[in-house]
Amino acid sequence: MSGIYIHIPFCKQACFYCDFHFSTSLKKKDELVNSLIHEIELRKDELNNDVIKTIYFGGGTPSMLSQAEIDAIIAAVYKNHTVVTHPEVTLEANPDDLTEEKILELAKSRINRLSIGIQSFLERDLKLMNRAHKAEEAKKSLSLATQHFENISVDLIYGIPGLSNKEWKKNIENTLSFGIPHISSYALTVEPKTALASFIKKGIIDDVDDEQAQEQFHILLDELTKHNFIHYELSNFGKEGYFSKNNSSYWQGKSYLGIGPSAHSFDGKRRGWNVRNNSKYIEAIKQEKLPIEREILTITDQYNEYIMTGLRTIWGISLEKVKNDFGTKYYDYLLLQSEKYRKEDLLYIEDEKLKTTKKGKFLSDGISADLFKINL
Repeated sequence: MSGIYIHIPFCKQACFYCDFHFSTSLKKKDELVNSLIHEIELRKDELNNDVIKTIYFGGGTPSMLSQAEIDAIIAAVYKNHTVVTHPEVTLEANPDDLTEEKILELAKSRINRLSIGIQSFLERDLKLMNRAHKAEEAKKSLSLATQHFENISVDLIYGIPGLSNKEWKKNIENTLSFGIPHISSYALTVEPKTALASFIKKGIIDDVDDEQAQEQFHILLDELTKHNFIHYELSNFGKEGYFSKNNSSYWQGKSYLGIGPSAHSFDGKRRGWNVRNNSKYIEAIKQEKLPIEREILTITDQYNEYIMTGLRTIWGISLEKVKNDFGTKYYDYLLLQSEKYRKEDLLYIEDEKLKTTKKGKFLSDGISADLFKINL
């Protein structure tokens, strides 16, 4: 089973923290949608006739597309691939786009999962991040969406400068009050060359407090555990039966095809990424050329990839898989490198799986980096 990711590179305005590829100009939207459809056709054989289990519209802001455009892209997937009977079809959406009319249109389409970028229910936070929606729009969008969609995920951000633990807990409570079955939550990260990085450097906005972010991560973990959420990946919490099939496939090393400018693809041994420029992407597709760079992953790259994704998840790192797929050198190296973290109660081994403890979850990315194999 494979997945298809479709990158929609348009936004109403730039969030100060975002370093994803997007444009606030819609001048090339029609051309780009046509190019997405054509790229799907050009790459129809890339997955070797594997069945498509998930279709994911990310961005950018996919909810800026019209229903006709969304339907046309999905139709292209069905035309060029075999799709399971009940695929998970996700659309990322911003609250300000989710009018009642828009939600009704989406509910009648093949979209069966919404991922809504709430981020915060506090007006102050939304202004600091330069989000396009207001706090009341966030609540209204959830009220409307839950009437027509059962499978909804909400994005929340913690570690925002000035966000108290009490306010953070209130954000979580607000989300839970709508009966949402899935929450993706991320620490605010200061990416280079973003407006946020510039404002912090100039002293306009306070820097992110890592200790505060860690505290708020554990508040999130404790609160969602009380409400029967399963912490199945570092940034993702779902009730039983509501894990993201799309994202779970990424973390478990399944193949996926990335369509659109800046979109990434992976087939287990090769990684590819499309050009990060709308005009160059459109022109290449018009000329029947794929604007993609590829790399073949070495055995060490594949090992590091597995360590990075595995340690973030509830499934952990299979020691048996490491030994069988990568050899005893990698297996011995992993046990040796992980020993200090096991002694510090950050990692543990259960049923031949290496996993993070509750204490180690927030630190999993840093721990993973230390478990990477650099040279043989």
